[in-house]
Amino acid sequence: MLCLRSCSNIRRWLTFATGLVECLCFAGAVFGWASLVFVLKSEGYFGSLCVNSTTINGTQTLDCRGQDEQFSLVFTIASFMNNFLTLPNGFLFDRFGTTVARLFGIFLYTMGTLLVGFSSAVLSNLLFPAMAFLAVGGILLLMTNMQVGNLFGARRSTVITLYNGAFDSSSALFLIIKLLYEAGISLRVLFLLLSACSVLHVLRTFFLLPRKFIPYPLPEQYTYGISCGQSKSRILESSTENGIVKAPSEEAPLEADIPAKPEKSFRECLLSRFFFWHVVWLSVMQLRHYLFIGTLNPMLQRLTDGEPSLGETEHEADLRALVLSLALTVFQCVLFSLCATIPSLPLQYATFILQVLNRSFLYGGNAAS
Repeated sequence: MLCLRSCSNIRRWLTFATGLVECLCFAGAVFGWASLVFVLKSEGYFGSLCVNSTTINGTQTLDCRGQDEQFSLVFTIASFMNNFLTLPNGFLFDRFGTTVARLFGIFLYTMGTLLVGFSSAVLSNLLFPAMAFLAVGGILLLMTNMQVGNLFGARRSTVITLYNGAFDSSSALFLIIKLLYEAGISLRVLFLLLSACSVLHVLRTFFLLPRKFIPYPLPEQYTYGISCGQSKSRILESSTENGIVKAPSEEAPLEADIPAKPEKSFRECLLSRFFFWHVVWLSVMQLRHYLFIGTLNPMLQRLTDGEPSLGETEHEADLRALVLSLALTVFQCVLFSLCATIPSLPLQYATFILQVLNRSFLYGGNAAS
């Protein structure tokens, strides 16, 4: 029994740690789009849209506004798909469980990385489905990981917030790809390596996550994934050859352990004023972030005059607890927006830091709500 409890504890923490790595290194990579644009421009993607133009004093310059518009459109479509498909993705997760939802997400994510890996300047339009697949696949990885917080009882909200913060921080992945590209590694090799990492996501799906869901509150002796010994439910299991019906599996706890029916129905929650205004608040804040990410590259190009060397760059108690978080999130967003509107290149370092911090607070608070 002691061995079983010890194994369960190890598995729980291993699930948490690997989920954190998954969110940190992969799930939200698409939000590092601004860094990847530098690489794509170097490779000549949408380069045919750059035209020669003559300034007032007769100087010939290269006008790449058409190219920037296409890159912005790629991110706009990916961002739209990431949010628009969240509802059907939620239905998929609720209806079929963790394994099906994750396998679908991993498939999309892998297709996205492969499309980028085999794209080229001639096949620039492959970026449109590629980034959409990366965005939708990444959000499915985050959605299926947030239930891991149910394993930690009182620390549930903390785990959820950590996962959301890691998701937003994973935007650094494309920055790392940019640095490796500048060190001489080709874009194709880098994205094929990302595709190969999908094997790790599949292994984690089958060995460290439940087939259906992690319930909340957590039933006693609940087990999932790899088993070091016999759980309560498995001890009760016997073969049908003896005419004895099997007890519930490790993922279907005894009826006494099934949580009570929620006080409010889904419809009541959906039509509540609290939910409506929260969606409005989230939409406005999120739109500001997406606008920043989508227009970052052209802004840096303008500030640097095209010089690459300068461009490196739980009820009432719960509600009361939300006030400080929401207020701080709004304050951070205002501060980062002010920095983003001031045309000073050194100030953009502070803008980047504030934007990453604000995204962590925004989505962490949203998921905990």
